[in-house]
Amino acid sequence: MANRQTPTTTFEVSNVIQPIYTGGSVGLDNGARILASTMGEEAVLTELNTGKHLATIEGDGEPISTLTITPSASHLIVCSRSLTMRIYSLTISPEFDAVEATLVRTAKPHATPVVVLAVDRTSTLVATGAADGAIKIWDIVGGYVTHTVSGQSILVSALHFFEVAASDKSDPSRKGKKGSGKNAHEKDDAPISKFRLAYGNQDGKLRVFDLAQRTTTPIYADAKRKKEAHESNIQSIEYSPELHALVTGSRDQTMTLWLWRDGQWSGTPMLRHELVEAVGFLNGGKLMYSAGTSGLLRLWDTTTHQEITAKQDAKSEGEGISQVVSLTHKSLVVCAQADFTLALYRIPSANDIISKGGISMEPFRRISGTHDEILDFVYALPDQSIMALATNSEDIRLVSVADKTDDSENDTTYFGHDVALLKGHEDIIMSLDVDWSGHWIASGAKDNTARLWRIDAANDSYTCYAVFTGHLESVGAVALPKTIPQESSDAFKNPLDHPPPFLISGSQDRFVQKRDIPRQAQKSGLSTSLRRLAHDKDINALDVSPNGRLFASASQDKTVKIWDVEKLEVQGILKGHRRGVWTVRFAPANMPAISGETGGSVSGKGVILTGSGDKTIKLWNLADYTCLRTFEGHSHNVLKVAWLRIPTAEENASKKQKILFASAGADSLVKVWDANAGETECTLDNHEDRLWTLTVQSKTNTIVSGGSDSKITFWKDTTSQTQAAASEAALKLVEQEQQLQNYMYAGAYREAIILALQLNHPGRLLSIFTNVVTSDKPEPQSLTGVAAVDTVLANLSDEQIFLLLLRIRDWNTNARTAPVAQKILWALVKLYPANKFSNLSVKGARGQKSLGEVLNALRVYTERHYKRVEELVDESYLVEYTLYEMESMAPTAIEVTNGTGTGNGMDVVMADAR
Repeated sequence: MANRQTPTTTFEVSNVIQPIYTGGSVGLDNGARILASTMGEEAVLTELNTGKHLATIEGDGEPISTLTITPSASHLIVCSRSLTMRIYSLTISPEFDAVEATLVRTAKPHATPVVVLAVDRTSTLVATGAADGAIKIWDIVGGYVTHTVSGQSILVSALHFFEVAASDKSDPSRKGKKGSGKNAHEKDDAPISKFRLAYGNQDGKLRVFDLAQRTTTPIYADAKRKKEAHESNIQSIEYSPELHALVTGSRDQTMTLWLWRDGQWSGTPMLRHELVEAVGFLNGGKLMYSAGTSGLLRLWDTTTHQEITAKQDAKSEGEGISQVVSLTHKSLVVCAQADFTLALYRIPSANDIISKGGISMEPFRRISGTHDEILDFVYALPDQSIMALATNSEDIRLVSVADKTDDSENDTTYFGHDVALLKGHEDIIMSLDVDWSGHWIASGAKDNTARLWRIDAANDSYTCYAVFTGHLESVGAVALPKTIPQESSDAFKNPLDHPPPFLISGSQDRFVQKRDIPRQAQKSGLSTSLRRLAHDKDINALDVSPNGRLFASASQDKTVKIWDVEKLEVQGILKGHRRGVWTVRFAPANMPAISGETGGSVSGKGVILTGSGDKTIKLWNLADYTCLRTFEGHSHNVLKVAWLRIPTAEENASKKQKILFASAGADSLVKVWDANAGETECTLDNHEDRLWTLTVQSKTNTIVSGGSDSKITFWKDTTSQTQAAASEAALKLVEQEQQLQNYMYAGAYREAIILALQLNHPGRLLSIFTNVVTSDKPEPQSLTGVAAVDTVLANLSDEQIFLLLLRIRDWNTNARTAPVAQKILWALVKLYPANKFSNLSVKGARGQKSLGEVLNALRVYTERHYKRVEELVDESYLVEYTLYEMESMAPTAIEVTNGTGTGNGMDVVMADAR
């Protein structure tokens, strides 16, 4: 039977919500599948429809200045502040779940950083515009410069490739030179170049470069006075082949439509309300769009030059649009916002415009490029399919954490996609809590208010239910009761119409306040029901007991106080931490008895956990407010604790299960603890900065951690799978060991050696080789004495040879086992060429260094053994010489008998004896 395995608690990363965009350029292929975005020094590729991370391309140590992806998704071009341009070839997996980016070329295109890129429709050419005003056109595959556009030393702010119709005689390049007759007619009918590059500068100049003629045509707002197209940066240019028209957007707050009339470009300026960052054509040139600092995507009728979107107020500064990528054939517009959010819009059809009149353009989906510093989060809804995030901003972000099913018809939903934004706070949100149903979320912020939010995902309704004022400083902690009402009650059946009875808030003003929640929604500030000066310093955390009768407050004054909810009176004080207390958590209602350090079990009121800046976690008895156990292991502040799912009575009866809780600290680690043993069960590491928050999914026991690195990690409980795998491995090991014994007993050396190497049993392997080497009847022509063993040694893999050399090295250090080691080593040297041992493929971090150490140890001890043998041979000569001399000096028995001896009778007896 297999030995009983000690249960091991294990967790593995199942999902990660991580940043993909931190400002800068974005790109999208023509299939609207691969989104290329900038994240500091790295470029990130993401599947737009599923949100799946496809690839991360490491940078060169300097921030990326601009990037783009070709329309065919064949190449990614990245330029950085190091003045380099890197071209990557992209290979997409058949399942479209990964992209392999291969660096094919690195170049230094300009003497100053490249600030703008443009790729032509065929994914053949890329144009680079630099800060010094230089423009170069490159062959992407060949990596060489095809054209150089000369200009003034003024920053290039916009580039755009376009093609004109081959038969379009209105194009300026078709204007023939002076002449007449046959030659002139042939010149007019000659094929013309279709490719153009329009570019704009920081000083408002607009030019069109002909790639075939290598000539530049200026575009003026007033051709007679040669007034430039714009008065400031031209940020965006686009061309409409249907209209043979250009549209440009500038930071001089204008969007201009340019039409070719009477042999020149004629412009019509529009819009003087915002700094324009992006413009373009939609629906075959029938519509134009503009976007800028107001955060609004505006649509314009190309014919009437009138705005067709409904009048809207400008959005917040963070929602200002910095770049737009439009795919008309996909009816998709992607806007990059100043707060690193990517907003996706649907292009309205002609019928929608006619039927609706004034159209309000709102994004149908948002993608958070980064969640910034994650301060707190909670699960929402009864099925815990949504998570509410407090992300160092004044808005609460709701993201989906439900795995997408295969039969899902909604392609816009995936794990981690943004569901909604809860707007209302005027400053950074510090704390969140949720009630038992998941439909009500409380928040506390630096605007000195607490709010209660109603979450109705079924009706896509996310509203602020009540606002609570009264604190004089930031509200750093809020708590809601989690007592589940009776199943027959209306509150249980319809929780959306029955908000929690009260809310507890704690602030930097050191006060705790109890707020009675009204039965009807209230948008104005509500007064405090009860208010108490609770601590001497900031209040960091609050928690309400499972029965809703008590709540706990943790403070920077190193104490935790237990309060009566009804009267807001102190019931007990927990003292023992040496620094401020950051987190507090009551044990669940179904908590089994927990043993303290003295051995006695806790019953009665239960227990509570606290985490502190002194790097410790303490477990307290609520019956007498004493510390039961102190948990040490974090190397920095403990910022959050959470209980894992408590085993039910039936589970404990059938199989004794541990009572576990998790902690997160400023050391970027998550630790899982055994509450009874006081020991760490496992440590989880997937973050790069401090962890502010931690929660547990009550149904699946999934741990979720988040912090300053903008990453949310979901840790799946794999304890049962690990235990099953360990039991299966132990059973297999016992079976193999028994098989090894059978092989050794039967003398099946070939199978025994292979199995002993596989099981890594050096003692049994030595026993096998000893029996082979010391055999009374060695087989002729065999190196080891048994031909089957020779065959096994001649067919070992590199890993098995290295493992056998390790064993020979160990045996070779002992004089008793050295003969066997030397015999096997001699056989290996005879069976393999010398370069085989020096070129072994060794796994592990040390690699060839480990192999060199093993071979060196074999050499040193082998030389020592040969030296010892040589010394024994030398000593044997002395013994032989001494015996020879003694024999020559001693009288023989014959001489003594003939009377030649000089001794007495005793000498004769001795001689005879000798």
